[in-house]
Amino acid sequence: MGTNQAFAVGADIAEIAALSAGQAQEFAQTGQQVYDAIANSRKPVLAAIRGFCMGGGFDLALACHARIAAPDAVFAHPGGALGILTGWGGTQRLPRLIGRSRAIDILMTGRRIDAGEGLASGLINAIVPPEDLIAEAVRRAATPQRA
Repeated sequence: MGTNQAFAVGADIAEIAALSAGQAQEFAQTGQQVYDAIANSRKPVLAAIRGFCMGGGFDLALACHARIAAPDAVFAHPGGALGILTGWGGTQRLPRLIGRSRAIDILMTGRRIDAGEGLASGLINAIVPPEDLIAEAVRRAATPQRA
């Protein structure tokens, strides 16, 4: 669960840098398995995003079936600017969602995206006032999907 300042910000870069090659591979595979389970869930999984949604937290939001955000939501993959790419599926999911060119820009530069740009690009499905965010996510998850 996030806070008013952050949905999720992912792994600690210093901790990742200290991993051996084998540990890093195991860490990435575990994250991929968890996020794939979310993405493949038969029940709707929505991310209700407020504040920072970065790195592995961004990958978590991308694994969800839909994303709604408060106006203060900020999305980024800061590792790209450090020469570190995400290992939890974001490099695959983001281009499918918003297109290859936009995704490459975000993944390689670490550029931050606000909620307005997220909505315009298709990254998020809606912008909702912070006080309504959780209730709206629950409402959307409970709404039957039409074929």
